[in-house]
Amino acid sequence: MDRIRAAVEYRAIVKFTKEQAIRVLKRCLKLRCPACGETSIAERPFHIRHHCPVCLSLFKREDGFFVGAILANVVITELVILVFCFFCLLVIGADYESVLVVLFIVGLIFPVGFYHHSWALWLGFDYLVESLPKYRQYRKAS
Repeated sequence: MDRIRAAVEYRAIVKFTKEQAIRVLKRCLKLRCPACGETSIAERPFHIRHHCPVCLSLFKREDGFFVGAILANVVITELVILVFCFFCLLVIGADYESVLVVLFIVGLIFPVGFYHHSWALWLGFDYLVESLPKYRQYRKAS
């Protein structure tokens, strides 16, 4: 009985299925809106759209919301550097000093190239956890 109650409580907290999570992850990897998948999250390089023009999901929210995207970028960059370091040292057997030079270059270039993807992954995570709020246009009454 306790297992059934725990499963019901878990389903009440987690509001998405595995298939939905995979669909959102694919949209994020393609830099598409996590809610509808119809439009790109980027207007131009290094400029994230304010909201989705199709489903009106808000991408840029309150101050500090982007910190999660920065966190995602830093963590993934560190993992890439760590894996690359182990690969070069243990599998290839490269010289440590030359690996450090390459790791320094990777540490400078990868976060810049991963900028949009970190935003997309953060938006996808936020969409799965609490859904994205909708943008409301306020027009002046004439």
